[in-house]
Amino acid sequence: MNPPAASPPLRFAHPPGFRARRGLNWGALGLMYASYYMCRYNFRFAGPGMNKEFGFDAADLANIWVIWSLAYGTGQLINGLISDRTGGKTIMLTGAVGTIACNFIFGFSSFVGTLTTFGLIALINGWFQSMGAPGMVKINAAWFQRTERGTFSGIFGIMIQFGQFTANTLSPFLLAGFTLTLWGIGTWVVEPGNWRLLFIVPPFVTALMAVFMAFAVKEEPAAAGFPTAIVDEIDNSAGTRVSVADTFKTIFRHPLVWFYAAAYASTGAVRHSSDQMAVMFFKEHLLIDMNAKPLSVLITMNLMTAMAIIGSIGAGVISDKIFKGARAPVAMGLYFIEATVISCAAVAMFAGFINPSTLGVFLGCMFLVMTSLTVNSTHSIVGAAAPMDIGGKKMAGFAAGVIDSFQYYGSALSLFLFGKFFSKFGWSAWYPLMVMFALSGGISMFLVMRKQKRLAREANR
Repeated sequence: MNPPAASPPLRFAHPPGFRARRGLNWGALGLMYASYYMCRYNFRFAGPGMNKEFGFDAADLANIWVIWSLAYGTGQLINGLISDRTGGKTIMLTGAVGTIACNFIFGFSSFVGTLTTFGLIALINGWFQSMGAPGMVKINAAWFQRTERGTFSGIFGIMIQFGQFTANTLSPFLLAGFTLTLWGIGTWVVEPGNWRLLFIVPPFVTALMAVFMAFAVKEEPAAAGFPTAIVDEIDNSAGTRVSVADTFKTIFRHPLVWFYAAAYASTGAVRHSSDQMAVMFFKEHLLIDMNAKPLSVLITMNLMTAMAIIGSIGAGVISDKIFKGARAPVAMGLYFIEATVISCAAVAMFAGFINPSTLGVFLGCMFLVMTSLTVNSTHSIVGAAAPMDIGGKKMAGFAAGVIDSFQYYGSALSLFLFGKFFSKFGWSAWYPLMVMFALSGGISMFLVMRKQKRLAREANR
């Protein structure tokens, strides 16, 4: 299999009706995956309530997320491999059923209040959620040319952030309490601070999206009546499924996949640390009352979402249009910009500027928004576009599984270290840890570029 650097960019005019059908396909997949995120990012809003009820602290919550991340990362490897054999649609629907069940269990059965119980539920949920990304990337690899995949990765980022936006907006509303009157049935009163409701409402959205996806999605253009619309530069033979052995041998020995995986570990370390610990940071360091629907938190979380969308689209379009499908140069620049932003945040934290004052809250929120912009830009092109370039329509599932698994291994390592350093240094340890990971991502992308140039020279000879 040729490495991406050696493959020429392909440009073809699509047949009439293809773009509309692809839009329906991608819309259904994107909404399905966005609903996965609603059943994932509800956890960070439940954290303060769990701490208050059971006596946990930020380190305990970080360790629960470590367990989730390890399960998710390992699941990506195995489920990505399986998706290339069974198809992306089957694996995504299986994951949806599992994550719905786990969220309901968390919401209805988590009254014992032990850290072990929450950790076990998180582990199972992480495994089922790991079925989403490989299945989605595999299906879309068959629907997009290489020079379209960066732009697709931007849309991928939009759908992820749409799930986050929904969680960011719905969760504070549910935590604030409400009264719902149903004519002829009665009145339902929810008291403020009911964090369990965060795990009961989102699964209904996921169930609805799963039904929509089951009817709307086709795994390849040929199944929708467009057999020649896309030419796959890796393997253009009919079908999208291959044996587990062929996928494993090809992707495991690919000369670039492990460099991308190392870089994506850096993305996961920063992205999940900043995302999952943000609400605890607002409450514990900036002393914001989360049950009062604080405007500063709502604005910040949704600005993080908006900047993530802008970064995802920008990085994808630039890699497609300016760099002709090359991901590494764009990603390398973004990693080093990210390291600069987080370094400034670390300096501001050590200087005492990030504190509960008006200026301190502004600075804390601003740096989270800027971190979201840079880290989510790399998230899309490295985690979505690169696996499709490497694996093509037949092996993109395992390529995505390998690369994306390291995002969550990086996340687990970052949050584990945070939990260790938090008891000694408090929130001052947060930003310096993220700086180290951002720098390692830039170095990994530099190594990708060097390897690509070497492969190109060998191919020319």
